[in-house]
Amino acid sequence: MTTPQQATPAASKRKLPPGAIKAYIASLTGTSLEYYDFAIYSVASALIFPKIFFPVGDELVGLLLSFSTFAVGYLARPIGGVIFGRLGDKIGRKHVLVVTLMLIGVATVLIGVLPGYAAIGVAAPAILVLLRLAQGIGVGGEWGGAVLLSSEFGNARKRGFWSSAAQIGPPAGNLMANGVLALLAATLSTEAFLSWGWRVAFLASALLVVFGLLIRLKLEETPVFKAIQAHGEAPKAPIKEVFTKEPRALVAAALSRICPDVLYSLFTVFVALYATKQLGMTTGNVLGAILIGSAFQLFLIPAAGALTDRFNRRLVYGIATVATALYIPLFFLMIQGKSVLMLTIGVVIGLALHAFMYGPQAAFITEQFPARLRYAGSSLAYTLAGVIGGAVAPLIFTALFAATGNWYLIAGYLAVAAVVTVIGLAIGRNPQTQEEERLLQAAHA
Repeated sequence: MTTPQQATPAASKRKLPPGAIKAYIASLTGTSLEYYDFAIYSVASALIFPKIFFPVGDELVGLLLSFSTFAVGYLARPIGGVIFGRLGDKIGRKHVLVVTLMLIGVATVLIGVLPGYAAIGVAAPAILVLLRLAQGIGVGGEWGGAVLLSSEFGNARKRGFWSSAAQIGPPAGNLMANGVLALLAATLSTEAFLSWGWRVAFLASALLVVFGLLIRLKLEETPVFKAIQAHGEAPKAPIKEVFTKEPRALVAAALSRICPDVLYSLFTVFVALYATKQLGMTTGNVLGAILIGSAFQLFLIPAAGALTDRFNRRLVYGIATVATALYIPLFFLMIQGKSVLMLTIGVVIGLALHAFMYGPQAAFITEQFPARLRYAGSSLAYTLAGVIGGAVAPLIFTALFAATGNWYLIAGYLAVAAVVTVIGLAIGRNPQTQEEERLLQAAHA
């Protein structure tokens, strides 16, 4: 892997566009809302929805039906990637991102006020599925645009840092969601929480939506898209062009996402099950470890993105991927003594490795595609990889553990995911900023 090209004097002296900071914040708030919703919905799917929307008499059946609505959100993401990815390359990043943020936020708030099965019968779960579908479609179009919003306002030679704004969403969303849930649990009785308290957690997302909209509506379109429009280079059929002209870029970008997704599912979902059921630890022990790890990620993710602006992006990403495969067996050995301290240290290290893949991931994915196809290509890679990565990982972890009763196959699963991601990095390309510089220079000429 070669080192990135050295910046030209003109590029290094380029001033930061006035909207760059606002774009960074706008990108961060959108993905934070996405993962706030993810965390709140996952808890509600397990504890609330089986009782409120699926009271079928059999607790297991109700739980499975509830989890099916959770999966709908993942399955709907590629639809959003196609719809909004196409629009983002045709009409612009800003307008699409306003729509996706409103779609996610309105659907989440409506879930918070949706009557239960006891009030409106089968219409309740049917509407819940439709709202979850709307959330998934919105999320499918949100990520690619959020990344471009921050990175195309910033210096292209520092894309690792600027595009990391969207990547801070998972830890920020998890911290906010767990904070809201902890506050509700501390102030409400179990009966009150089941009756109406859970709705407060969904309604609270309206605050993020309003804040995000206020910023996004005041932003101008990104300089890169303005230049594309000025030159008449906007594609007529971006989705078709991605599949026909950029298949290698699509495969590389999608494969690069597999290991980070699987690793994140391990440390935020499966570890809770393993530590409580197999090691006898409390849920509070596990949640505390995850929250501490998430807090570190708030700083590690942008730091990792910035690091790959100074050193080869694929190399840094690849080192973290290989380190992940080697670390997982060590992690499980560390926690066999049932020490809360070792669990916390282990989770923090695991999420730190995730940060060093996830931080530069947005930059790596977007720079695989030419600027005129960047929204469609990035959205497709992100959403398609999410279906075969993060969406199924918790189910695979659970099945492997149930079949063997130990962690060996789980470590093997992570190793396979790491190999897949390394392959994606190997066939991908290093940052190329000449195209953007040409567009921007011509636009200012």
